[in-house]
Amino acid sequence: MNIRKAVITAASPSQRNLPLQTLVDRDGKQKSALCVIIEEARSAGIEEIGIVTCPGDENTYMAAANCHATRLHFIEQPIPLGYGYGVYSAREFVGDEPFLHLVSDHLYISHEHTNGTSTRTCAQQLIEVAQTESCAVSAVQATRESMLPFYGTVGGRRVAGQPNVYTVENVIEKPTPTEAEQQLIVPGLRAGFYLCFFGMHVLTPTVMNILAEHVTRSGGRGPIQLSPALAELAAVERYLAFEVQGQRYDIGVHYGLLTAQLALALSGRDREEVLAQMVDLLAARSLVSGQ
Repeated sequence: MNIRKAVITAASPSQRNLPLQTLVDRDGKQKSALCVIIEEARSAGIEEIGIVTCPGDENTYMAAANCHATRLHFIEQPIPLGYGYGVYSAREFVGDEPFLHLVSDHLYISHEHTNGTSTRTCAQQLIEVAQTESCAVSAVQATRESMLPFYGTVGGRRVAGQPNVYTVENVIEKPTPTEAEQQLIVPGLRAGFYLCFFGMHVLTPTVMNILAEHVTRSGGRGPIQLSPALAELAAVERYLAFEVQGQRYDIGVHYGLLTAQLALALSGRDREEVLAQMVDLLAARSLVSGQ
């Protein structure tokens, strides 16, 4: 399986400005969140990137992409018909190829080894599994039950001999705790945790065919969501979930950008300086509280 294209969805009216915000990346350079996401995709060998945007956003996104702009293809989503429709909008760009898909409101940081060296990026890990297994694979993260209202969630079973890989049997978008307990239990996962989407997938052309059927049935009214299409995918072809060695940071939630910035700083070259500043800040707050 050769994966050379990526699709980043960024047309949600409530989230279209999130990728344009500026952070300091692990290398100490100021970048837009969009630039950080593009570099995540590029780290995994992606050659072309399609960005699904609202009409009129192309120039703004082009500027935010900086030196990566020449690799971008812009795909307008004129009507907000749902997340799945955003992915479907890129059907002509991806053609009959498998593709990497990332959301535009998540940043990703891979875990470090005990000697301080970084693992492969999250995208590299995911694509390696997809290429080895030659099928669709969604990145997932073991997530507390209290966070279920924010994520699509999968149920399934571990693949023998591969402790971080699961055969997907069911997918539900933002399940209730009762739904999750009844339909999404994964044997071997610790109690109170479920496998929730990481915001990163390798998808096959079959997904686009399923989404096309959903669009036709909706009569252009929507909403078209991705999770129901992935649930159908699990029923017609092999579909895996992979527990990435890393962490996702949703920059669209309360304090999300701050948390993502701290995570980038603490995993980057300026870690010691940032830690010292945090200690000084906490010490100053302690002095004020003690007065």
